[in-house]
Amino acid sequence: MSKNETPRDPNEVLDEYEETLDSVLAEVESPDEAAEDDDISLGLPGLSLGRRDFMKAGVAAGAMGSVAGCSALTGGGDGSAANQTTESGSSVSHTVEPGEHDEYYGFWSGGHSGELRVIGIPSMRELTRIPVFNTDCATGYGFTDDTKELLEEGGGYSWGDNHHPNLSETDGDYDGEYLYVNDKANGRIARVNLTYFETDAITDVPNMQAIHGCCVLSPDTKYVLGNGEFRAPLPNDGTDAKNPDNYTSLFVAVDPESMETQWQVKVDGNLDIVDTGKEGRWAISSAYNSEEATDIQGMTRDDRDNVKAFDIPAIEQAVENGNYEEVNGVPVVDGTQESSLNQGDRPIVKYIPTPKSPHCVEVGPNGDYAFVAGKLSPTVTMIDLDALADSSDPEDVVAGRPRVGLGPLHTTFDGNGHAYTSLFIDSQAVKWDIEAAVEADEGSEDPIIEKQDVHYNPGHIQALEAMTTDPDGEWLVSLNKLSKDRFLPVGPIMPDNDQLIHIGQGEESMELVADHPAYPEPHDCVFAHKDKIDAKKVYDKSDYEETYITEEDSGVERTGDNSVHVKMTTKRSEYGLPDFTVQEGDEVRLSTTNIEGVQDIIHGVAIPEHDINYAVAPQDTREVTFTADDPGVYWIYCTYFCSALHLEMRSRMIVEPAEE
Repeated sequence: MSKNETPRDPNEVLDEYEETLDSVLAEVESPDEAAEDDDISLGLPGLSLGRRDFMKAGVAAGAMGSVAGCSALTGGGDGSAANQTTESGSSVSHTVEPGEHDEYYGFWSGGHSGELRVIGIPSMRELTRIPVFNTDCATGYGFTDDTKELLEEGGGYSWGDNHHPNLSETDGDYDGEYLYVNDKANGRIARVNLTYFETDAITDVPNMQAIHGCCVLSPDTKYVLGNGEFRAPLPNDGTDAKNPDNYTSLFVAVDPESMETQWQVKVDGNLDIVDTGKEGRWAISSAYNSEEATDIQGMTRDDRDNVKAFDIPAIEQAVENGNYEEVNGVPVVDGTQESSLNQGDRPIVKYIPTPKSPHCVEVGPNGDYAFVAGKLSPTVTMIDLDALADSSDPEDVVAGRPRVGLGPLHTTFDGNGHAYTSLFIDSQAVKWDIEAAVEADEGSEDPIIEKQDVHYNPGHIQALEAMTTDPDGEWLVSLNKLSKDRFLPVGPIMPDNDQLIHIGQGEESMELVADHPAYPEPHDCVFAHKDKIDAKKVYDKSDYEETYITEEDSGVERTGDNSVHVKMTTKRSEYGLPDFTVQEGDEVRLSTTNIEGVQDIIHGVAIPEHDINYAVAPQDTREVTFTADDPGVYWIYCTYFCSALHLEMRSRMIVEPAEE
């Protein structure tokens, strides 16, 4: 901004955003419906705030904190007594007593922090964090030789934006072996080994700039599937950079064991979120920008977009028949609407019209329907998966389209016939009857059972094991993008708010039980019963490639004129080498084994002025390679408090000056 330029009034900027949003919504709904919705309370029930007033309510919301416990302000959307709940007055406890364990593991994506977070349910206690696309100073992930190589071979980026964690399945249920998660920022898919809760593979998927949706192919994790959201030239080598008509989005299948890219399908429009049926045939992707524009005005011009239904066996057959082009070593099948592969009796991709810019898609537990949340439309489109194979008219596969509220983004399930959809604009979670929606007229509100206010602006919403064929249905978590007045102020960048809601197998009314602040920005989560996860507490030597170091092995081996291999054990409260000597300029390969067999006794290896710190768990071996650049004495110390003599636990690295 130049010295003479006047800063814009923040209210003017807000008004500009609201005008754009109102314009887009008016094209989805009739003018009468849009006018009625403008008076809906958004996150501050009882105040009758419109969308614009709610956006301006940051200061007012803080003032409302003192009355946030009043039943008239914290109940369901209609303020009725049946829907009034408060945290302090909750009839359900989520407390897990000291020394007791949670019933469920929750795996949260960390968004642009690049990590995964493991949270116990129902306590909502954070148990650990798993670095995936980020480096981690506490564990040494990204600093030890193996994890540094993992990140470098996985693209070499310094950060990632993980969105959708997915657990591996066998027979439609979680098997506790792996978790897969995507990187929207850099087009990657990572795998986490749930035996040790460590990332063990990262695939930098060719040809794809951003993978947004990610899921496993049910029922047996045949593939890890990803949606390429950003349209780009193929190949993206600059030749078509200024011609958006030649851009394309890609759908990818990755082998879950080798983590190698198997094939891709190019389609029209932008892909968003993906989920699969339970029988292994269909993958359903929400999509937007059928206009294939490059700006908001163009992307929202038309009133319809096309959900894509990928016929996985048909795609496999096309690849087997050689009906693809190879781009950067990957078979790319043409799944665009005009493709010859979509003109026969069995198209590889079916295009299903929905109201414009739908956001998410989730398949219900029994695999009957895929639920596509409208985002700009106040509806959820239900796609009949059984009708997909034989229907020649895309409209025939729409089984229902209930009107649920403003800004529907995601849907989850209790396994007892109910769906729960997050309403971003309304700041609510809505519970509705699935079969009633099938029977009702399109746009009917009759299937709605109840609404619960959340705080504020929910994105993903997940019930326990809702993505399996047998959900638990006791608890639900609403991952809210804004917290506003819910916590102590911590500066302009506020925490998100993950709210725990009791749903009681769908037989009871929704009840808001607890708020939990979340460091920005978790995107989605997935849950598994504790009995399905068999995490080891001590490393098994056969599970890693490094050579186990014994106390007798500890020593220094010169491996070249300017290289040494230092082998060292750790135990309470000493290193296997009280000191060792290297020469200035040596490349030092330091291998460390924790010879303890007692769980939870971790030792750290930190070397000041060499940017070295890593953790070594019981029976584990870790290696790091660095250059001893400067002569002098450098004390190695343990960074994990391990014993009463922790402070005295150290080794001394002596770097002798190089000979002249």
